[in-house]
Parts: sequence; structure tokens; C-alpha cells
Amino acid sequence: MLKYRVAAIAAAISAAWIALTPTTAASATTAWEQWTQIKGVFDVDGPRTDGSMVVAGSAALYLVDATGNKTPFARGPGGYHEDAGAEAYLAVSRGGDVAGAQCSFAPDETFLLRLHVPIGITRINAAGDETGSFANLTGVSTLNGIAFDTVGSFDHRLLVTGPAGGKTTVFAIDCNGAVKVITRSAPALEGGLAVAPQTFGSFGGDLIAPDELSGKIYAIAPDGKVALIARPALPTGGDIGVESLVTSDGLGAAGVQEGDMLVATEGGASLIAIRCGSSCSIVPVVSTATKAHGEGHLTFTVNAPPPSPTPAPPVVKQSPVPAAVVDFVGQWGIAGVVIILLIGVIAALAVQAFRHRAK
Repeated sequence: MLKYRVAAIAAAISAAWIALTPTTAASATTAWEQWTQIKGVFDVDGPRTDGSMVVAGSAALYLVDATGNKTPFARGPGGYHEDAGAEAYLAVSRGGDVAGAQCSFAPDETFLLRLHVPIGITRINAAGDETGSFANLTGVSTLNGIAFDTVGSFDHRLLVTGPAGGKTTVFAIDCNGAVKVITRSAPALEGGLAVAPQTFGSFGGDLIAPDELSGKIYAIAPDGKVALIARPALPTGGDIGVESLVTSDGLGAAGVQEGDMLVATEGGASLIAIRCGSSCSIVPVVSTATKAHGEGHLTFTVNAPPPSPTPAPPVVKQSPVPAAVVDFVGQWGIAGVVIILLIGVIAALAVQAFRHRAK
């Protein structure tokens, strides 16, 4: 599958969540353009601390930088060699602290759905030379969603979804691999997950999850309660409907504002923004049909602002009055100075008179 990006935006796309600058520009000027090509690509997350994205394709992982350069990742003896041909979605750790477990996720580690028995999560260290089981997940037939809570409403745990009996189970996993079930009765879900920022109206801090079959987008609260956010007028169906979520700095040229949630369909990668305050509204972002396949997460990188010029050092002017004189005036005041001057004048006159008499 080809990897695409939004034209004229410094963003690498295939799935996530963003904060954006308000603008009123028309969405018709925003479109996908071909960025780079990776065989069998189906998910991406990041960026890592070095700025690269982790990209999954055909049971092989890559690190891709902002220019599109690809480096094979986790290919050695201790690397990742599981679930060939399966959609084993991934999430990259930002290094969040889990207060309830008194531990932290290490930054840049990659966590992938393990779709073979035992079903669970596989962890890859940041260097890509150590791979192993992180957690086993029971009571589901498979797994279909993964994302880190970067907001903190789920205590920065790793959130994973899986189907069971027509419903969806939501798991929260801490940095020790301990598993907590958020709910076993969420609606059917399929696609990229994201935790909403606290500014996302009444759904701030909730896990946002789409269902590509129905086109519905749900919010799942930390206590397991589920609410319907929206049902956009987008194509639906397996490998067609809403699949990916994101929010971050970058798409202001399409009218996206800070705190908006971006949603892409899998087939054609139509892109909309959902904005929630007291109510939720939908803003079209990319409506032109494309060949893009919007599988997995949406992830963005943003050009850093240019550095501010170094300020010139302040010029210190030397006072014509000695510092000792200034200190004396500050201590004794103007009156004291006047008295000293009068004494000096009188003394000078007295000396002059004495010399005159001596002649």
C-alpha cells in the first residue's frame, strides 16, 4: 500500500490525535499526496524521540524519518518476526508514568497486538534487539485496537480492544504488564484508537473509537460508560469505513482548529474533523477521492518553529560620576552633600586669607 500525506503540510500520515491553529481557509485546497512506498503497510505510530515513525508492513517494521527515508527495524535475532500477513496494530510509548502501578513506560518502546495464541501484547525495546511477550489478554477472540493514554485519564496505561460475542472488551495495561478491564460491553469497534484531550467537550479524556462497519464513533469513559459521538456521512463497511483517528498541530489550512479530532475512512482516506464543545460538529477536511488506503492510526510530525534570534548583550554605559560618590549621596542625601561642599568652600577661603596675611 502507498503511504500518503496532506499536501503542503509537514505531516506523515497513517493514523493518531492533534492540536491545530484556527483558520478559515477552504478544505477544497487540502488533498493527499504520495509520500513513500512500503510493501504491505497497515499501521504507523510515533514520532519517537529521534523524530522517526515506526511503520508496520508485511510482518516487517521500519523506522521512517520526516523525509521518507526507511530503515529496517527489529530485524535481527532478537527482533520482531510474528503474525505475518495479519493486521497487528502498534503503539509507540512516549514514556508515561502510571501512578497506580508506581512505574513508567520506557520511551520509544513499541507495543504490538499479538494475534496468535496466546493472544496479547508483544513488546519491542527501543533499540529493536529485544522482543518478548508483555501481557496476555483473555476473553476475546482477537484484538483490533491499541493506543497509549497520553492524557492521563486512564493513568497513562496502554489501551487495547478486542471483540467477544458481538461486543468489545477494553483493556488497560500498566507498565508492569498488569491488566485491568475497563468494560466488556462496548459496541463493536474496529480501527485506530485515541484518547481525547480534556478540551474535547464533554468527551475530554475519553477513549475515542470508531466502527468501520457502521461508521459510528464512540467515546468510552474511564469508568466504562459508552456514548455515541457522531456518525459522519462517510462510506462504511469492512476495509472501507471510518478507521483512523488523530488530533495535533498542522492542518490549519483546512479549517481544522485546536482540539479537533480527525477521522479518516479506510477506503479512499476521506478525512473529516470532529469538534466537540457543548455539542459536536463535523468539518470536511479531505473530501476528494484518492487511491489512499487509510489503515491503522493517523500520525503527524510538525516542523519545529525557527529558533528565535540570539538577543544582543546589553550595553553597559559607564557613569561619569564615580560609584563611591553615588553611594555617598544615596546614604547621606543631597543636604549632606551641600554641607560638605560649603565646608570645602569655607576652608578654601580661610586658606587663601591666611596666605594673604602671611605676605
